[in-house]
Order: sequence, then structure tokens, then C-alpha cells
Amino acid sequence: MEHPITPPPELVQQWKRTAPHRANEHEHYHYITLCAAQWGADQELEACCEWAKQFNYDDECYEDKLRNARRPKAPSLKEQALEELEDIMIKLHNETGSAFTASAIRRGLEALPND
Repeated sequence: MEHPITPPPELVQQWKRTAPHRANEHEHYHYITLCAAQWGADQELEACCEWAKQFNYDDECYEDKLRNARRPKAPSLKEQALEELEDIMIKLHNETGSAFTASAIRRGLEALPND
């Protein structure tokens, strides 16, 4: 019996074909092992998210909260820039005692797409 977290043979074959380091057997199999571990973890996460759906109510979406907690996305360049701007504004306020709003810079950053 095949366990539900075992990758299908076709997927393993795909990983073998696309794995870098074909000349280095150790690194080749290490890549395939990492792919299999990530695939298995993703399958388990999706199963947990399906289970968590039963606890959703009103605006609470627990499967999304679980997915976001376990697979956080790196902040976008826009988010990083806004965070750095906020840090600069706080530092300037602490050093000078006066507010620095950088409103035009903030509006410019906020106008960028959320990629």
C-alpha cells in the first residue's frame, strides 16, 4: 500500500530528470531528497489546512492562518522599502525631536504594485 505522503513515481522521475549536478551522484540525490521532503511537507500542510477548515467562522479562516504561519512569504521589495522608511523616520524623530513624514516618498512607494 502506498502511503499518501509518498510522492508518485512520475514526480520522482521528473525530479531525477531536472536535478542539477548529474555528474556528482551525492549532490544529485541530495537534490531529489530535498524535493521529496518539501513535497511531503507540502502534502501534510495541505491535509492540515483541509482539517482546519472545519473551524472557520465569520471572518476567521484558519487554513489560511495555518498556511501563512507555516509557509510565510518573504516581504516584497515594496514592503521592505516601506519598513526601512518607517525605521528612518523613527530614527530621525529620535535624533532631532521633530517629525519627518516623508509623505511624497511614502505615497510613491505605496503606489508601486504589490509584487
